[in-house]
Amino acid sequence: MEIKLFINGKFVDSSDKIIKTSFDPSNGNEVAKYHVPSPKDIDLAVAAAQAAFTNPLWKNMSQDARADLLLAISEKIKERSKEIVDVEVRDSGSTLRKAKADVHNTAAFFKVMSKVARELKLNIIDEAASRAGFSINSREYTPVGVCAQIIPWNFPLVMAGWKIGPVLATGCTTVLKSAEETPASAFILAEIIRDAGVPDGVVNIITGGADVGRDLLNHPQIKKVAFTGSTMVGKEILKSIAPNITTATMELGGKSANIVLNDADLSIAVDGALYAFLYHSGQACDSGTRLLVQEEIYPEFMEKFLKRIKEVKVMPTTDANAGYGPVVSEKQLKTILGFIELSKSENAKLLSGGNRLMEGEFSKGFFIEPTAFEITPAHTIFHEEIFGPVVGITKFKTEEEAVSMANNSKYGLAGAVWSKDHARAHQIASQLEAGTVWINEYHLLNPGMPFGGFKQSGLGREMGSEGVMSYLEVRHVWESDCDAREKKVWLDAIF
Repeated sequence: MEIKLFINGKFVDSSDKIIKTSFDPSNGNEVAKYHVPSPKDIDLAVAAAQAAFTNPLWKNMSQDARADLLLAISEKIKERSKEIVDVEVRDSGSTLRKAKADVHNTAAFFKVMSKVARELKLNIIDEAASRAGFSINSREYTPVGVCAQIIPWNFPLVMAGWKIGPVLATGCTTVLKSAEETPASAFILAEIIRDAGVPDGVVNIITGGADVGRDLLNHPQIKKVAFTGSTMVGKEILKSIAPNITTATMELGGKSANIVLNDADLSIAVDGALYAFLYHSGQACDSGTRLLVQEEIYPEFMEKFLKRIKEVKVMPTTDANAGYGPVVSEKQLKTILGFIELSKSENAKLLSGGNRLMEGEFSKGFFIEPTAFEITPAHTIFHEEIFGPVVGITKFKTEEEAVSMANNSKYGLAGAVWSKDHARAHQIASQLEAGTVWINEYHLLNPGMPFGGFKQSGLGREMGSEGVMSYLEVRHVWESDCDAREKKVWLDAIF
């Protein structure tokens, strides 16, 4: 598979002729050759996005027409779902079940964005602020302009959808950079966007590493940055875009607390706790990697948890029964193993796993056993994001202690509470410093609701009305409803 740059509606070679390779993390096989853009190519992509933004064909397009494009993209994703699933499995190390869910969710998101675009009101008269015979006050919403969007490697198709959907709904344009580890599904999405009839230059897609991202983000014509990735990189981006005061939304790191109360239904909570930190091999920013369990039920919970963790099916991603696959790269593998060794050196109690799987069918992939430690807030992994299949389990006595432990973090992306008493769970959830809190659930998201973090987990929100509105500037228009000069007494202030 050859992945070229998608610029101004066409697939083109890198001007520097730099081509790299992406690999299947399950077995090391080649997946794709991808073209890396030069600074000249980035200039061309941004110029195409700027030209499209000012083109009357796009600028004056009705909201119904934008909605039709979004719906067409949704339908074409479904038409090519089998192909996309195959690519996602090989390119990102997703299991078949995870990849199918990602394709379904992305198609559903574009469908939701279609409805949002159709119902979006860009000119709203504020009756409360207006007064007959004096003034008519309205809010006019206008697209922010050319966006630079950077997505991570863990959910490449989903993240591309989250970024591009609001762009099309609001009339912005974009240059999106996919991660160099996972370029394939964004390439297919580019084909779909072209075939759906989106005007040339509205969406441009390139692939590359940090240097490509820097060149894109610092381009003077970029009016908004949307980034999903680590907190450390997010801080660097904020520094780099500060001179231009560029608008930014950022979904960054997480170290989410998953609280199991003493009245939880353990037949659900145990599986929920495993799902919370093992989904996609722990490579989800909202993973529940701090598992807090109330001491009265701790022995029973742990007996069930350690029995159940051994039943998780770790196998190559092409196996339909796989519940858990490899991590994305050797670099990520080494990072995770480093945290495991650090935890051992800090005398954290290893309860399960902790090793790389290397025998037989695992020999060429980046597989790690599901790993659980018993820890306290003194241990490093209580605070640092690992982005792998590692959970730290901590006992607590009281609800107040659980809330204090949960909020003892620089992050605030997500969290969960497990209890049969919903009022009790809501009381705790309302105290958590997190952008998403589940009650008796984990990981499930609703495209109509905002997703993002408190504290160092990000700025702004994606999805929901909040995510769409972040792509719009608001203008207050004051229209005089007073036509007689003698009534405009405020003008006399200078006479």
